[in-house]
Amino acid sequence: MAAFISGFGMGGGLIVAIGAQNAFVLTQGVRRNHHLAVAALCILCDAVLISLGVTGVGAVVASNPVLGSLAAWGGAAFLLWYGFGALRSAVTGGSLHTGEEAGKGLGHTLALTLAVTLLNPHVYLDTIVFMGSVSGRFPVPDRYLFGAGAISASLCWFLALTLCGRMLAPLFSRPVTWRVLDSVVCLTMWAIAASLLTPEIQRIADYIKV
Repeated sequence: MAAFISGFGMGGGLIVAIGAQNAFVLTQGVRRNHHLAVAALCILCDAVLISLGVTGVGAVVASNPVLGSLAAWGGAAFLLWYGFGALRSAVTGGSLHTGEEAGKGLGHTLALTLAVTLLNPHVYLDTIVFMGSVSGRFPVPDRYLFGAGAISASLCWFLALTLCGRMLAPLFSRPVTWRVLDSVVCLTMWAIAASLLTPEIQRIADYIKV
């Protein structure tokens, strides 16, 4: 289950961030405006993108040891940087407020959902490139368990936002909530970075001994 837990932690850390998508999903959850359809579409988009990364980029990385090492070091560097960003957010604080604009009909609402999800270039970097590269560090079938963990994190997060929107809105408007959440994200990202680097450092140590 180590691969699944790593995928869940990494996916959750990347998804749980103050942004337009989360604010939009929370808004629909508070207003009960096609909220289940909105959550389902967000989860579906993440599932498709993560699957493309795991089966595409992940397979290429897994087939090449050099690419695997580069993915480990590059992924760890990204996670350390991301963790520092979360730590900085925990120190400065932040809040997530529901917007005033809400979708009027199902088609309009789903179109807005696709816009806030797919027009963000970081979503492709995070899911297809980054998570796909890191998944290549795991053998089959663990690689797919990693992807399943990331998709499960998306499922849990968006369902929580949309089903508990009215209850979570006041909570997420408080800076202390995001301080705690960002602190957890920071520790999670650093722990995963350490798990990526440990085999590489051990390999270097073994090479030096030889």
